[in-house]
Amino acid sequence: MTNSTNEIGVVVIGRNEGERLKRCLQSVISQVECIVYVDSGSSDGSVEYAESLKVDVVRLDMKIPFSAGRARNEGFQRLSENNKTVKYFQFIDGDCDMCGGWLSFASVYLENNKYCAVVAGRRCEKFPKSTVYNLLCDIEWNTPVGETESCGGDFMIRKEAFRQVNGFNPAVIAGEEPEMCYRLRKKNWLIVRLNHSMTLHDAAITRFSQWWTRAVRSGHAYAHEYALHAHDGQGYCFKESAKSWFWALVFPMAVFVLGLTFHVIFFWLYMAYFIQFAKISLNTFRRLGNVKHSMVYSIFTVIAKWPQFIGQLIFLKRKMSQSGFSIIEYN
Repeated sequence: MTNSTNEIGVVVIGRNEGERLKRCLQSVISQVECIVYVDSGSSDGSVEYAESLKVDVVRLDMKIPFSAGRARNEGFQRLSENNKTVKYFQFIDGDCDMCGGWLSFASVYLENNKYCAVVAGRRCEKFPKSTVYNLLCDIEWNTPVGETESCGGDFMIRKEAFRQVNGFNPAVIAGEEPEMCYRLRKKNWLIVRLNHSMTLHDAAITRFSQWWTRAVRSGHAYAHEYALHAHDGQGYCFKESAKSWFWALVFPMAVFVLGLTFHVIFFWLYMAYFIQFAKISLNTFRRLGNVKHSMVYSIFTVIAKWPQFIGQLIFLKRKMSQSGFSIIEYN
């Protein structure tokens, strides 16, 4: 069992987070001493504010293609070099606040469970009632506790596990955490979701266009990560990628052709979208116990297949043109 804050280090990443970063850093420095802030070209005084708190700052070279994975890798490297006693690394995005008690709770779990590489708690949206898009984020992060396949951007990881898989793949511009977790699980490490509040997130998604772009980014992640691990034969991200192709292109085009070629009765097959809506609503209700939230989540899950499909097309275009993978921002 560990109670030493010297064994816990925190890596914060951000760019132009403004007041959100201030709240993030304040929530962290009140709990732990070993902190690194990795800044990716902010112009809002984020670096100066972090330095005023005596937080170690890494300024990313923006001439090198940026990704959140690259930022976290560089933060891990700096923290490892300057703080040899750190065993457990907490990653947190600059738009989040750290909940009290999480760091000690998570580190104790890792100390007592040597086969566990990553633990994550409950990330809650700070203002879920302000927009439907914030609510969707909160529902998305409300996942069951226990052993799981992946985590999100906020989590604690064991130092030796991070090094064993060489951390994040810096070329992955979205979904970098599940991709790293996949490689960890291949090394027989466990990923566990704990029943404890971890972070409060301020999504600040106020427009449909932001939500749409976020879904495009998800589709890009599915395609990219499937391509990276297709040779494994385990079908990583194949199902997610295939669903987008089927519901956004194959199925609607097939029904359209059947309806025009044979009989208009085939257009009734489009009712399959309503069946999908009902199925997702029921499954989400079983998890949340809220009818309204389940229906809202279901509607957007069905709609998301189209922007996710677009994201996969963007990936294919970039891959064929060898133009590189630049980040897709929605804020």
